[in-house]
Amino acid sequence: MTLINIENISKSFKGNPLFENASASFNKGKIYGIIGQNGSGKSVLFKMICGFMRPDSGEILIDSAYLEKKTGVPRNFGIIIDRPGYISGKTGFENLKRLADIQQLITNQEIKDAMKRVGLNPEAKQKVKNYSLGMKQKLALVQAFMENQEVLILDEPFNALDSSSVKIVRQLLLDFKREGKTIILTSYNHEDIDL
Repeated sequence: MTLINIENISKSFKGNPLFENASASFNKGKIYGIIGQNGSGKSVLFKMICGFMRPDSGEILIDSAYLEKKTGVPRNFGIIIDRPGYISGKTGFENLKRLADIQQLITNQEIKDAMKRVGLNPEAKQKVKNYSLGMKQKLALVQAFMENQEVLILDEPFNALDSSSVKIVRQLLLDFKREGKTIILTSYNHEDIDL
């Protein structure tokens, strides 16, 4: 079943084309990897899929079951694009709790369990401003999947992770695929998307 269908999209910035009549489709329950150098348009593509930006021409069609009826914006999508902003003086758990409180879909324990899955200690008193880049990346991953989102749009999910953390996240993504989730991720590294 096609979840996202990209039809002949074009997008340029300041006269520089990123996409010209590009087409692709993404089926439900699969993992897709998109490879490209920095500046090649991977993040822009994700912004267009998520409705944050429009193509200059062409269409991006998303299965209506995954669209908010009033806004037409995708729902049940877990997204990492341009790294989320966090409240630097709060702990990782406190930041995730504030996000979870918006929709009130999960409990504190479910937030803590999600943090543990990527190797973050939910009881740690360390503030996000003192997190390493890898810890911030793990926090972004938790934010993307903690509410059991069915579609994960992950821009460079392995960025800043050490080798042991990369293994944990790879296994996590494979587990999500087995659960029937759809995952689209980007990287400039072929090895990252060889799942």
